Amino acid sequence: MSLDYNSLLLAVGFSAACLSLTLFGIWLTARTEKFLLTWAISALLIVGDVVIYGDYIETPGRILGIATFTLLLVGFSTMLGAAYQFRSGRSPIPLTVFGSCISLAIALPPMALGYDGLGFMFENLLAALLLFATAYQYWMGRTEAPVPIIGLAVLYSATGISFVLCAFALAWDGKLVLGHAPSNWAEDLSLVIVIASMTGIGALSLALNQGRLARHHRLDALTDPLTGLLNRRALFDLNGGAPIGAFTAVVVFDLDGFKAINDEFGHATGDQVLKVFAEELAENLRPTDVAARMGGEEFALVLRRTLPETVELTAERIRIAFAARVIETETRHLTCTVSAGYAFGSKDGMSFDKVLSAADKALYAAKRGGRNRVAASTFRRAS
Repeated sequence: MSLDYNSLLLAVGFSAACLSLTLFGIWLTARTEKFLLTWAISALLIVGDVVIYGDYIETPGRILGIATFTLLLVGFSTMLGAAYQFRSGRSPIPLTVFGSCISLAIALPPMALGYDGLGFMFENLLAALLLFATAYQYWMGRTEAPVPIIGLAVLYSATGISFVLCAFALAWDGKLVLGHAPSNWAEDLSLVIVIASMTGIGALSLALNQGRLARHHRLDALTDPLTGLLNRRALFDLNGGAPIGAFTAVVVFDLDGFKAINDEFGHATGDQVLKVFAEELAENLRPTDVAARMGGEEFALVLRRTLPETVELTAERIRIAFAARVIETETRHLTCTVSAGYAFGSKDGMSFDKVLSAADKALYAAKRGGRNRVAASTFRRAS
């Protein structure tokens, strides 16, 4: 092994160590992004592999060979798990364990039996497969942020190709038993690609995570934390800029007697009632509808490309379903009702404020009419 190769190997280990520490530090400040911790662990395993492989270069042996195979393949399996966790939000453990078990079951026996050349061929091919699978996980999630995610997929694929070249060089040499660490042009090229890819992968992953955090913060600012619906600000952001046409309706709901529920049963029960109504609202939405909690016990629903009969039917369905829900409290079962009012925009277009105000007036007409009913604005549809 040349000094240049050892220097490159040291650079890989140092880069992986710095990346692991950086990812772990970022995870400590944003623990909701658990994939960062998984990825930090995978980078740490790669550091361990570099250290053991350095010893293997100096004193080749089966134990060190098995150790370096294990650390590399488990590290790449964990990296695959991190990519899956990033894309799906699910636990990385099953995929990590599956990848580790399959790859180790194939790569370790040849090394343990003394066929280290064959073992290194298998190790490189399996490492490549794990890297290609990681690239595929990112490719599957590219719609979230196409440019950085496609960049990650390309870099992981390039690294995988470098491992394929290492396996090809060993196969071309044709030696099943080496007695030493592989030394060829492909090994040197692979280390260069790994160093370059690791730098790019680290930068893109951190940028991607920052973008995701920014989107999460914006979503939090536009979401009602209790019900998970949009909040008043989000509703106005979505609808306040353009005129409301004649085939768009706004429905305003208000829970009947909600203050009495809070006074008698407490705010925890009141919150439960709000969440139950939000569930009914969400279950009756079309893909084009928008629901929001306006504040307190008031909710709004915006329906596009609709008719008065459809709006009336939707509001009635929500009202009836909510009235049928039984909410358990510490003392007894509780049922609640809701009143609603709705209004349409106009042919020439009306401001969202005006349509919302008209729906509010219809709501209070429903309240005055005895509650637990749906009322239409006096101008359902402007001509």
